Amino acid sequence: MASENMLKLGIPKGSLQDATMALFEKSGWKIRMHHRNYFPEINDPEITCSMCRAQEMSRYVESGTLDCGLTGKDWILENESDVVLVDDLVYSKVSNRPARWVLAVAADSPYKRPEDLAGKKIATELVNFTKQYFAGAGIPVEVEFSWGATEAKVVEGLADAIVEVTETGTTIKAHGLRIISDLLSTNTQLIANKKAWEIPFKRRKIEILNMMLQGALRAEGLVGLKMNVPEEKMPAIMALLPSLTAPTVAGLYNKDWLSVEIVVAEGTVRDLIPKLHDLGAEGIIEYALNKVI
Repeated sequence: MASENMLKLGIPKGSLQDATMALFEKSGWKIRMHHRNYFPEINDPEITCSMCRAQEMSRYVESGTLDCGLTGKDWILENESDVVLVDDLVYSKVSNRPARWVLAVAADSPYKRPEDLAGKKIATELVNFTKQYFAGAGIPVEVEFSWGATEAKVVEGLADAIVEVTETGTTIKAHGLRIISDLLSTNTQLIANKKAWEIPFKRRKIEILNMMLQGALRAEGLVGLKMNVPEEKMPAIMALLPSLTAPTVAGLYNKDWLSVEIVVAEGTVRDLIPKLHDLGAEGIIEYALNKVI
């Protein structure tokens, strides 16, 4: 197949890998990994996959080695990559919410604000962004690259503060650190190479990927409910329904009953179904949703 009719897709290796592969499967694409292989199989003859670190993804997409890929907003900024931002995909390794790059110090340190760190040493993996942040704020600091275990740098006295990514702040606190400022909110983004984006086949394929991935994310936490309702009970039933859109209502063979179908937040179902039943709804069915487009 000609290269213009084949999409080169980058899948993030590491902490985002499992969540990304699960999202793709829910969207309709099954990705199969082979032991120590950086080129997994995918059940789409028009796509080839490559695994690479999220930190490097945007550089490979910018250079054209990959047509598109998924990586964090943070690493696109860090690499200053010139790519097409197709869309935000708000998911992470443990949740469907953005992560944060935070400035943290020892819990018992005197530092309260970024300004208090003037002349101090900060360790981080996000070196370029951190330098730009402090330069923009007019705060002179020394920023050094951290190869890992960044939280330990302050505890060991190797740095006065760190800039580290967190979703909940739990790990930061567990290491005896205290967050003094949020510097950047970040989430996964689908990005494309500029030249690839101008090729009709590749652009359409990327747009389809985005639509299906977004649909799978949108379906998270939602379920469908279907039920039969006596016609005279419809006003009371309708008042209870917190539907994503207006409920679908259809007549039944028995003219005194109606079929009602809705999409609701899964967390509401436990309390909603008994109330619907008490109002006369019967044959209530709850079903999972894979995608909401």
